[in-house]
Amino acid sequence: MKNESLKFNSLPGTHNATGAEKGKVRRILGIDPGLANTGFGIIDSCRGQYRMVSYGVIETNPSQSLGERLLTIHSRLQAVIDEFKPSESCMEALFFAKNVTSAISVAEAKGVVTLCLAQNVIPLSEYKPNQIKKAVTGTASADKNLVEKYVQLLLKLEVKPEPDHAADALACALCHLHNSI
Repeated sequence: MKNESLKFNSLPGTHNATGAEKGKVRRILGIDPGLANTGFGIIDSCRGQYRMVSYGVIETNPSQSLGERLLTIHSRLQAVIDEFKPSESCMEALFFAKNVTSAISVAEAKGVVTLCLAQNVIPLSEYKPNQIKKAVTGTASADKNLVEKYVQLLLKLEVKPEPDHAADALACALCHLHNSI
């Protein structure tokens, strides 16, 4: 399918992007990094309108070594990139207040994701969790359920995207679009 042939239905509350590449479809890969589950969501945007292309979760086996789990994230993310060919990417910035052990494993997964994107020369932007919530729902204090509901509404999905890691990745991609218009 050629980019020129893509047509988008208008979404309530969207506006035409000024200065955006006229008629060019932007494909955004949003990522919610994690060692056990790395969520991904892919959104196309054209002329200030957008739609969901795909989403999912890269799961790793906890019985495997750390190196094997990180390799799994890398190879499966590479497969997503090969299939969908995103032009831009974004990721939730690392933010933890309590669990240091969990923060370290997420940071390692985040490093592998960053490496994979750099190897494919895909620009990466990062957003704090509160930035993502505010961009998607209008409030930085939104809970996961509200974020998932807004993702569903904004992308005109029949059901809320699941699991939550995939929904968070789609929310990150929407945040990126709202911040880069």
